[in-house]
Amino acid sequence: MIQMTNVTKKYVNQIALQDISLTIPIGKIIGIVGENGSGKSTLLKLMSGLSLPTSGSVTVNGETANRRTGKVVSYSSESSLFYPIFTVREAMQFQASQFADFNLAKAEEIMKLMRLDPHMKIKSLSKGNRGRLQIVLTLAREVPYILMDEPLSGLDPMIRDSIVKGMISYVDLKFQTLIMTSHEVAEIETLIDGFIALKSGSLVKMADVEELHKSEALRIEDWMKKAYV
Repeated sequence: MIQMTNVTKKYVNQIALQDISLTIPIGKIIGIVGENGSGKSTLLKLMSGLSLPTSGSVTVNGETANRRTGKVVSYSSESSLFYPIFTVREAMQFQASQFADFNLAKAEEIMKLMRLDPHMKIKSLSKGNRGRLQIVLTLAREVPYILMDEPLSGLDPMIRDSIVKGMISYVDLKFQTLIMTSHEVAEIETLIDGFIALKSGSLVKMADVEELHKSEALRIEDWMKKAYV
């Protein structure tokens, strides 16, 4: 599991997260929601070990999260970089050379689902297609935790729904957990098991989606409109 205990993250002139405590087990799809600047991306970076807390603790499978956490976490962000001279397939092959758990055959399948041309140079890809490639490279790793920061950003709304459903089909919930941030709350609500809501760096709510529907008779987006006033 991923466990955060009294986690605070401070930058020079800003508190990004304040006293966050939560536990995420294996076998779940979790959405992280909140306003811009609420700390969603920072939360993912702490879980991935790419950033360290100012105070408190973050553990992944019982070990303190740090750079070595990449062995069990596949992480992608909106700002992920590629070698522009690579083709799509060469980027996949490079990823396979870096991670022993990267499933190249699975990557080829997801690439087809994303409708990417394997021979296209990355420097020629649109923002949306670079986002699709990032999805391929992230989901093809066979690790317990998949962390995705705004994976739907830049994707064509006309095909976003099919891409999201396709993404989920490549997550094995017997041994994997997918955690994603998204502004497209309505589009991911039917797919996620639970959500983490942040506001100004604080944890507002962590709940099961079905429990929210039963207890408050609200969808996440409607609940947010009330909670974030």
